[in-house]
Amino acid sequence: MTAVLHSPSPLALRAPAILDVEASGFGRGSYPIEVGFVEPSGTVFCSLIQPEPDWQHWDPSAELVHGISREILQRHGKPPAWVAAQINERLAGQTVYCDAWAHDYSWLARLFDCADMMPAFHLQDLRCLLSEAEAACWHQLREQVREELQLDRHRASADARVLQTALLRLWAPARG
Repeated sequence: MTAVLHSPSPLALRAPAILDVEASGFGRGSYPIEVGFVEPSGTVFCSLIQPEPDWQHWDPSAELVHGISREILQRHGKPPAWVAAQINERLAGQTVYCDAWAHDYSWLARLFDCADMMPAFHLQDLRCLLSEAEAACWHQLREQVREELQLDRHRASADARVLQTALLRLWAPARG
């Protein structure tokens, strides 16, 4: 399943590109199963990734969180090389932010290694964008935005949208 939607944010010029990855589990042997991101313009990209034959690790508890089964990936996932090429084409030259840098970096490395490609973008931890005061209220604000947007399920593009919207709200000028 691949979706490209366009719904620009009114503050899109200030919005950073945000990326999220869903995976087969955590730790050794896990691999990316879905990549989603929101560009600064508000354009959303999301794609399931068809597992390679040697990508066997599967954690049922991770499936409970994202709701994506191996069967869904086999039916609707795109080949890793196609997904990596799409990400590079759309994010080339940008600094892209994520909220789980250590995990997302390793999963993207596995995707790009499989595709025999190098990322054309720079992945950075979203926390580097936050001041100490902003970091202190980040978790609560992110969850508030998730509730307001009614995005209960953890899917890559939905999570990226929540993160970008929360950042924009955090940075919005105070309204009186």
